[in-house]
Amino acid sequence: MITLRPADQRGRTAIDWLDSRHSFSFSDYYDPAHMGYRSLRVINDDRVAPGGGFGRHPHRNMEIVTYVLEGALEHRDSLGTGSVIRAGDVQRMTAGTGIYHSEFNPSDAEPVHFLQIWLLPEALNLRPGYEQRAAAELAGGGPLRLLASRDGRDGSVRIHQDADLYASLLDNEEAVTHALAPGRRAWIQVVRGAVAVNGKSLRPGDGAAVSELPDLTVTATADGSEFLLFDLP
Repeated sequence: MITLRPADQRGRTAIDWLDSRHSFSFSDYYDPAHMGYRSLRVINDDRVAPGGGFGRHPHRNMEIVTYVLEGALEHRDSLGTGSVIRAGDVQRMTAGTGIYHSEFNPSDAEPVHFLQIWLLPEALNLRPGYEQRAAAELAGGGPLRLLASRDGRDGSVRIHQDADLYASLLDNEEAVTHALAPGRRAWIQVVRGAVAVNGKSLRPGDGAAVSELPDLTVTATADGSEFLLFDLP
């Protein structure tokens, strides 16, 4: 079964420096029908204006993955980490017992576009941690690039949840098939371009929950089509 989550039905936060679209309930956007999917709790599609950003704020008991699509994002946290995440890079922050961080667009001219993803951890009160991979460090050579996993294989960041997060970039009519083990589910999030998931069309910002299928095939219907694939327990 494939259940679509159209882009134009997502929640939205729009202020002077931020335009954010929420696939699931977040902050002032509350929709009891969309509280997450399996261990996936948040997908925020964020665009931050030059010089804008999120000031120092706390998190607890969440695995937070940030994937930058365009521009750069400056990160600082209470662990002493200071870094800049650029397009194609992925960051993992384990909030665990508690962590403070800030995220800013360091550019005075270019916006930054990124996805902020929250997953429920497999255990509470983990030790806070941080990890980052540059695009060049992530495993390539195939249509699915592993960004995050429980075991950190293929150069992916290590998350404390039995989930795999892949990114894929396809040109028109290129396709990738991903097998789902019995009992596993998937979520597809389209970043740009257009794809068909087992024949169902998705556009930028659309999501799709996949269940009770042995595999799924994603076919690009436009050049430069990018999507994320979550393989979830």
